[in-house]
Amino acid sequence: MVSAADRAKDPARTSVWLNHRPPSRARKSDQPAGLDRDRITAATVRLLDAEGLAKFSMRRLAAELNVTAMSLYWYVDTKDDLLELALDSVYSEFDPPPEDGPWEARLRALASAYRELLVRHVWVSPLVGKFLNTGPHAMLMAYAIQDVIRATGLPQGRQTGALSAVFQFVYGFSTVEGQFAQRSAEAGLTQDEYFQQAMAAIQEQPQLGPLVAESQDLIEARGAETVHEMHERDFAFALDLLIAGIDAMRERERSPDAEEGRARPRQ
Repeated sequence: MVSAADRAKDPARTSVWLNHRPPSRARKSDQPAGLDRDRITAATVRLLDAEGLAKFSMRRLAAELNVTAMSLYWYVDTKDDLLELALDSVYSEFDPPPEDGPWEARLRALASAYRELLVRHVWVSPLVGKFLNTGPHAMLMAYAIQDVIRATGLPQGRQTGALSAVFQFVYGFSTVEGQFAQRSAEAGLTQDEYFQQAMAAIQEQPQLGPLVAESQDLIEARGAETVHEMHERDFAFALDLLIAGIDAMRERERSPDAEEGRARPRQ
């Protein structure tokens, strides 16, 4: 087992993907039969989906698997290692579109798939920024995204910015969407009921009257009758804006003025 002191001495040990020891140690005679890293990871995902990240612990996982907590440490060194494995395992649900389609359609499909993953597994969002995301499924997803960004025709120096614009938007939008769905469920309400209660509470505050009126106008102008429709319309239009922006920037970068600017030596 790797201690906190060991990890401090060797930063590479802060990621399970930079730890090159075998995926499990030799099973002792008193270790439970049928337990392996894949089974542990799958159970971790189920628990995280059902109970959330805050309630997850090695002890809770061990109870779910009907083993001792120490049994788990024959397959992972720390809880963080296990969370990394769970994070990468759900990336296997990411289904890239065919590579021969128009880049706009491929980008929409990838953005939608990433959104669905983040909403389906609410616990993924906080882990994305915590870990390296260099597992095999994460790398395949990253390759698919980079391949589409290359296909936009943007100069190489602009491609990472376009990638960030689209997928950081998706990350933020989907994180809020997933959290709202989770809060509604925890309150025992549908998302529409939760939204209506929140709006009613705001409208009861006289000092917020002008802000409420303007917000109501925006909501009515959008034309959606449900929270789901609001999310669908906002996501689709925001993605259209980003794709249109990429297309416009691509054309601008191809213009003679842009070519001349790149060719001109810096002073």
